Amino acid sequence: MSRYLLVVPPLAGHVNPSLGLGQALVRAGHEVAWCGPELHLRPLLGAGATVFPTGSRLFRPQSDHGLAAVRSVWDRFIVPYARFSLPAVDKAIAEFRPDALVVDQHCPAGAIAAHRLGLPWATLACSTMDLGDPLAVLPRVHEWVLGRVRHIWDKAGMPADEYFDLRFSPHLVLATTSRELVGRDFPEHFRLVGPLLAERPDQPGFPAGWLRPDRRRVLVSTGTLADDVSARFLRAAVAALAPLGDRLQAVFVAPPAELPDLPEHLLAQARVPMLDLLPHLDLVVSHGGLNTVCESLAHGVPLVVAPIRHDQPINANQVEHAGAGLRIGFARAGAADIRAAVTTVLGDPGFRVAAARVAESFARAGGTGAAVAALARLTESPVTTGPSRSTS
Repeated sequence: MSRYLLVVPPLAGHVNPSLGLGQALVRAGHEVAWCGPELHLRPLLGAGATVFPTGSRLFRPQSDHGLAAVRSVWDRFIVPYARFSLPAVDKAIAEFRPDALVVDQHCPAGAIAAHRLGLPWATLACSTMDLGDPLAVLPRVHEWVLGRVRHIWDKAGMPADEYFDLRFSPHLVLATTSRELVGRDFPEHFRLVGPLLAERPDQPGFPAGWLRPDRRRVLVSTGTLADDVSARFLRAAVAALAPLGDRLQAVFVAPPAELPDLPEHLLAQARVPMLDLLPHLDLVVSHGGLNTVCESLAHGVPLVVAPIRHDQPINANQVEHAGAGLRIGFARAGAADIRAAVTTVLGDPGFRVAAARVAESFARAGGTGAAVAALARLTESPVTTGPSRSTS
């Protein structure tokens, strides 16, 4: 038996894959604990999870788009969260005494702590924002990001001659996607394992019998990082789908008060049992977070993706390139645009066939089983604690 400490940020799209991995590790006989803000983690992980808290603090809203959003996520979240959480990660390691760490790509404090103590560690990449360095085609932006990584290293008081890219473990990188979706090759220590699906605690209910077998079924979600613009998009989606009651039903992941007076074929719920609903859906309209995209495709469900920021445009392009859906604009799409995309995907079986191909690639990637096996090999192998310059 080994002990694994999972260092995660307070973001549902990152915590949920870590939960799937943690559950699989426990089933394999290992001991697991998480380190992160308990206020955010506990509802997602459940009462039985061991959580070493970092405490909670407010971070400035990330309301930017495009390249400004890249600066926003680093300067308003990743950098301050790394500096804020490093002492708590050190304390968690001292108390839990893990054999290895699994560090979310947005939590470089875990990478610093593991490297400093000579512990084996794996990166958990639940985002494509850095996977394969897509910003390398923009040299100035790419260098700026690397500068922020170096800033975190220097502020932690780490030796200059040991610096390496904290975004990628030199030992093991677990990415929650597949080669077929990403469309490129990676170094040997990268394992593209597909989505890490979990049995989620405290799932919300759903009206029994509401879904009709004679209607196509659509889910609309703008995720946890959406800003006020999401309300406009949701209203446009309601206007797009309201005239289609003879052919479809749609569930909106939104507080009912934000979408009042819906026709009977449209339903708003603040939370839904996503993994329970997906086998019954024909289409997901999403902001394009990797977790939502891959969970949908794992069930062979095609998408209409309206990306907001960060890695979402990358994910939208990958979905479209795979033939498993369409990309539309988030800020500018009106009811007619949304209706056209929805009816196109629902009307062409080729999209569902392509989604099924991606689902097959996820199955071949191995999911939680492949991730657990890779971690077992990591903990069984000696770790070189000297400087490493391995990136992507």
